[in-house]
Amino acid sequence: MRTLIAIGGGSMIEGATRSIDEHIVSLTGKKNPRALFIPTASSDDKQYWENFQKVYGDRMGCRPEVLFLLNKKISKKEIETKIERADIIYVGGGNTLKMMRRWRWLGVDKLILKAYQSGTIVTGTSAGAICWFQYGHSDSMAYYHPDKWEHIRVKSLGIIKTTFCPHYLKEKRDAHFRKMISKFGGKGIACDDCSAIEIRNENSYRILQSKKTAHSFSVKKVKGKIIQQEIEVKKDFSPLKNLL
Repeated sequence: MRTLIAIGGGSMIEGATRSIDEHIVSLTGKKNPRALFIPTASSDDKQYWENFQKVYGDRMGCRPEVLFLLNKKISKKEIETKIERADIIYVGGGNTLKMMRRWRWLGVDKLILKAYQSGTIVTGTSAGAICWFQYGHSDSMAYYHPDKWEHIRVKSLGIIKTTFCPHYLKEKRDAHFRKMISKFGGKGIACDDCSAIEIRNENSYRILQSKKTAHSFSVKKVKGKIIQQEIEVKKDFSPLKNLL
């Protein structure tokens, strides 16, 4: 079974996404699963890695590992080994554009896709949620031009053929995301902080919440008009085609 969980945002270390994180670990069916953290989007931030160890290691009993791809030399074999043996691949937030460029240059994108196809649970927040979709609504330009920037559409791994937006209401991205869908057409999925979408085998989904006030939305362009609808939270899975 193939499973991905895209988290809209929320502080892991402060426990904002605790129930979602616990669910991710439970899906492995293992007492001490191996959880690989990939912090490329945050420029291999060491504090982020320490936080991951505290949450997924100390609090939830995983065996955490990290894959630094920017600030140290690493062999192709080491990259392959860490990705192949992971039960969970968790991608951190940050600069989506920088992350995707680095992954493609190193061939990490193909290795992660191979792991997903073999049954490794893939997940992440913000940039680490965007990466599983065809495109993502990203604030990457803020890292290059902090005084003057706009959100952009970033091409990602393409497991799910739609556009994803994190931090939907928390960062007031909703208006610009609707404009993006209006411009490029198609349909989009948006998750606010403390909300996530769990997708199985690319054909079924359900919404997860670590707070009852967290919501997810579908955004569609139908006959020239943009329609935004809140996605109902259900225990059971629903056909993904209903959203896409």
